[in-house]
Amino acid sequence: MSKLNPVNIWPRNTTFENGEIQLAGIRAQELAKEFGTPAFVIDEDDFRSRVQDFRKALDSTFGRDKSDLIYAAKAFLSVQIAKWLEQEGAGLDVCSGGELAVALAAKFPANRIELHGNNKSLSEIRTAIEIGVRVIVADSLHELERIEEIASQLGKKQAILLRLTPGVEAHTHEFISTAQEDVKFGFSIASGAAAVATKKALESSHIELRGFHCHIGSQIFDNNGFDIAAQRVIKFMGDTKSAHGIEFPDLDLGGGFGIAYVASDTPQSVAAVIARMHEVVLSECKKHGLAIPHLSIEPGRAIAGPSTVTLYEVGTTKVVNLDGDLRRNYISVDGGMSDNIRPALYGAQYSVQLANRTSNSALTSSRVVGKHCESGDIVVRDTQLPADIKPGDLLAVAATGAYCRPMASNYNHIPRPAAVSVCAGQSQVLLRRETIEDLMAFDAGVN
Repeated sequence: MSKLNPVNIWPRNTTFENGEIQLAGIRAQELAKEFGTPAFVIDEDDFRSRVQDFRKALDSTFGRDKSDLIYAAKAFLSVQIAKWLEQEGAGLDVCSGGELAVALAAKFPANRIELHGNNKSLSEIRTAIEIGVRVIVADSLHELERIEEIASQLGKKQAILLRLTPGVEAHTHEFISTAQEDVKFGFSIASGAAAVATKKALESSHIELRGFHCHIGSQIFDNNGFDIAAQRVIKFMGDTKSAHGIEFPDLDLGGGFGIAYVASDTPQSVAAVIARMHEVVLSECKKHGLAIPHLSIEPGRAIAGPSTVTLYEVGTTKVVNLDGDLRRNYISVDGGMSDNIRPALYGAQYSVQLANRTSNSALTSSRVVGKHCESGDIVVRDTQLPADIKPGDLLAVAATGAYCRPMASNYNHIPRPAAVSVCAGQSQVLLRRETIEDLMAFDAGVN
């Protein structure tokens, strides 16, 4: 039995024996037979261990009482996952009424919930204030007015953070870069909008401004973006202290920590990233005469992503001729862009492995594609797979825990896959597979 984890792409409890992938001690074929395909398979111990990695890194730098780990629910959420997070001592960052409803169904402590988003509805704000969330991250002047009004109606004072835009290029995909000036999120420091919002929040009777938040993007390997963002936000905190005589206690530096999807990806260790963050925060606070704030971070992908594998069944294969004498094997699976839109949306790359048997066939240029009526319906664009892959084989795609099931659709009226957790040889359904009957139940024309 061998580990299938050269660069931390696969869940930590994944093994490879007699040509078959085993996930937390359960054979891929057994999982496919019991739960069908496609299926998201989440390694519970792996997920929990990554929460623990962040927690240990924060404890050894900022300290347990001076830092918070807040999981970004948008990466992947279910009631059971929320319970895992609560048991591991993490907080929860939600950005919709639906995500908040999952947290409440899991009986997640409200004082460990953070409400985020750039356009929160009145009902979302009201619910958050009613249940007593830890903090609301405010994103606009309109939102400050709404929080003030609703908190006043409820006779409460709501703690908030202001989301700031530090103007940082994080060297990530345009669509997941969130801290440049020309984006929908936050108050710009450079333009003066952040200063205006700070003054407005301080003048509000039912708002308690606790500090500031920033998030520079996703899938970041380079510390430079985090460094510059921390420097600019902490300088702003110093300027605000000078202007208003108030030193704010909280700083949230968001998430965006990158993971390995393919062998060429080289993310830093959690310990190294947090150690560098601690170094910069201490240095900048000293420079601006500030006490070290209570530090929060919001990893999502870095916890959920590597914990999950998607299992597909091969339906058809086809060899096509390319330029010269080159050929490519097109391998069609029973899912695609309806369960993983990221390759089409971001050009995302993934690692794939034959999961159900040993093959002695030579590796050949291959493209794993979905079953949708779209030429862009590609799961893995360029890979090497055995030439003898045939209908009925299982393929496993690694690191699909973040943003795949949450962004899944019913394109072509295909039901969304099940999500299943595995742990020490046992499995359970987290999210059941949708059925055709589920889809038809939404159609008002059905008698």
